[in-house]
Amino acid sequence: MQTTDIFERLRNGETILPTDPETYKMREASYKTKELLVQMNNATDPAEIRELLSQITATEIDESVAVFTPLYINYGKHTKIGKNVFINFDCTFLDLGGITIEDNVLIAPKVSLLSEGHPLEPKNRHALVLKPIHIKKNAWIGAGATILQGVTIGENAVVASGAVVSNDVSDNTIVGGIPAKIIKTI
Repeated sequence: MQTTDIFERLRNGETILPTDPETYKMREASYKTKELLVQMNNATDPAEIRELLSQITATEIDESVAVFTPLYINYGKHTKIGKNVFINFDCTFLDLGGITIEDNVLIAPKVSLLSEGHPLEPKNRHALVLKPIHIKKNAWIGAGATILQGVTIGENAVVASGAVVSNDVSDNTIVGGIPAKIIKTI
């Protein structure tokens, strides 16, 4: 059963066509998020950064979370961040499809978490296809890595710097490369 709220439809993985009468709501929400991001990315106090991130995500960000700004998020309310998470400088989260970051996760600089994509067929290319990203406990995402839509990073897994991850990563596994392949298990 389809709901009328575009954000609920996004979280449910519905493909959103550019002709959808509610697409303007996504853009409006992104501009509101951008206002908070400007404040957050110019803040120097860790508590203020967490408070602004709490407003962006509409969840309470635990005091054990550390975020080195700048951080870029296009929506925010579909991002969930656990405890004792570290997010380093210059990361990008496209979260309309949903991003879950569990406890004790390390995210290095310039990591991209992209829960959004587009169909391959040219006639539908401007549609929005969404699949959630889930990063499980104690994972480490290396600098410059890109995690694509629909990917789960397993508990204790490591994603090597610069990797592009398009498939799930098992628990206790190290992956690297483009596309990411298993390097070894821990």
